[in-house]
Amino acid sequence: MIKRIMFAGMLLSGVAAGARAQDTVSASAAVPINSNAPGWALQITPYLWASGIKGEISPFSRAPTLSVEKSFSDIMEDLNFGGFLDVWARYDRFVLSGDLMYVDTTDSHAIGALPVVGATPGLTADVDTTEFQATIKGGYRVFAGQDVTFDVLAGVRIWHISNDLTVNYGTFRRSYGEDFGWVDPVIGFRAFFNITPKLSVQTQADLGGFGAGSDSTWQALATVNYTFTDHLSVSAGYKVLDVDYEADGHVFDTTLKGPVLGMTYRF
Repeated sequence: MIKRIMFAGMLLSGVAAGARAQDTVSASAAVPINSNAPGWALQITPYLWASGIKGEISPFSRAPTLSVEKSFSDIMEDLNFGGFLDVWARYDRFVLSGDLMYVDTTDSHAIGALPVVGATPGLTADVDTTEFQATIKGGYRVFAGQDVTFDVLAGVRIWHISNDLTVNYGTFRRSYGEDFGWVDPVIGFRAFFNITPKLSVQTQADLGGFGAGSDSTWQALATVNYTFTDHLSVSAGYKVLDVDYEADGHVFDTTLKGPVLGMTYRF
């Protein structure tokens, strides 16, 4: 049930990464965020990101580094809760974006046997992991054509990862937890292309890290967007997020990628 609730939340969230097509200037009519009308424009997009993960992770500072490769269906089996939200705002030619991700998973294992001790039926270990990531960028619209806009952006990507290990054996229960985080500076762009009055394409990308937080990080997104009403549009596309972080015994060198689906509401 929890997984189904989470999946619904992600589905509502899924529109965020891809539906950046429009926002509002007045209370009576929403204006596309890619338009060049003066004043404020705002849109909020919850979205689903059906991402898999591949890479190297060391969840605890004194633990070995583990190779991880999971599909989206594998992640769904371990998922407790997850959500994705994207926000875009514009004032004249100044733009602001925020992309938020929160995922909570529990991975359970039967240990089976211990060195020296031998077989230990009933001995299990649960690893609960929460991952929070927020990318916040501000920028300027350097090109504002009738059907094409191009924004340059700069900001930060904030990471926080928490891991809790619980060992269970009969009535015995012991827990241990660690968390770590870092902040990456990022620079990037966003381009928007109108194909028809209702159909559009968006691309955006950024890169950063530069050793200030992680060694490197980058992400890219491309979506096709369709506008239903002044206030509502949907989008579908593909997103990749890569990060290479290693510090104080913690390793998080991963690539997350998969299709996105979102629904945007413009105010």
